[in-house]
Amino acid sequence: MQLIDDTTTTQLATEARQSPRRRAIKRFHEHEEPVQRMLNALCDDSYVQPHCHRDPDKVELFLAISGQLLVLIFDDNGQVVRSAILDAAGPVRGVDIPPRTWHALLALTPIAIALEIIQGPYDAATHKRFAPWAPSDADEGLAWMRAHRDRIVAKP
Repeated sequence: MQLIDDTTTTQLATEARQSPRRRAIKRFHEHEEPVQRMLNALCDDSYVQPHCHRDPDKVELFLAISGQLLVLIFDDNGQVVRSAILDAAGPVRGVDIPPRTWHALLALTPIAIALEIIQGPYDAATHKRFAPWAPSDADEGLAWMRAHRDRIVAKP
C-alpha cells in the first residue's frame, strides 16, 4: 500500500520547486502496467505543452489534491473550446479527458498537485502527440498559456 499523505505531497512539492521544469511526479505504477497512476505537482511557472493521446488512444483523468489548476481543451487549430478550474476544495475537483483531445494544464496557485490516471502501458514513443500549433519553447509557451489564463480566469 502506498499512501497519499501530507508527507508525500510536501516532498513532491519540494521536488517540483527544485526541478528545472518546475514540476515533479510520484509514480505508483510500473511503465508496463495497464493503468498509470501518479501524483503530478506543477509550479505556476511550469509549461505543460498542449498534447493529446492517440495511436494508441488513451483516456486521462486529473483530480486536484491541492491548489488550483486550469485545464484547457483546444480544437485542432489551437483555439480554446473548453476550460475548467480544478480546485481541491471544489466545486470542480477533476476532469476526465477523452482520447484525441488536445489539452494542457497550468497551475493557478504557486504549487498545485493532481492525481493523474491514464491508460498504459507507457511507451515514450507513442505516449503523447504535441500540438503542432503550440509553442515548444518553455518561456514562450508559458507566456502563451498565461495569456489564455488571463482571458479565461476572472480577476478578483
